[in-house]
Amino acid sequence: MTDEQFLSTAVLKAKEGKRTALKEALLQLINPTRSEPGCLYYILFEDKNNAGTFYMREAFKDTAAFEFHTQTAHFKNFASQMDELMSEPIQLVELVKVSDME
Repeated sequence: MTDEQFLSTAVLKAKEGKRTALKEALLQLINPTRSEPGCLYYILFEDKNNAGTFYMREAFKDTAAFEFHTQTAHFKNFASQMDELMSEPIQLVELVKVSDME
């Protein structure tokens, strides 16, 4: 459904020796993505016990907004660096909200 929020966590694993470069490339996505009209949140985490494994928690108002995100210049720039920086393709875990925060 395009009227449901698009919620996901992207798992991004750095190649050996590329942790800092991947982190910097991901950080460069934050502000432009948050400025996209359909972005609700876009938050980067690193696995505390597994350095170089990053998680991007993202929410967009709908699937169309997420698809718009994947076509932006900033995302395409990041995508052009993935083979160099990442040990495996992005794992995108799509989520469905089943409870409130409270």
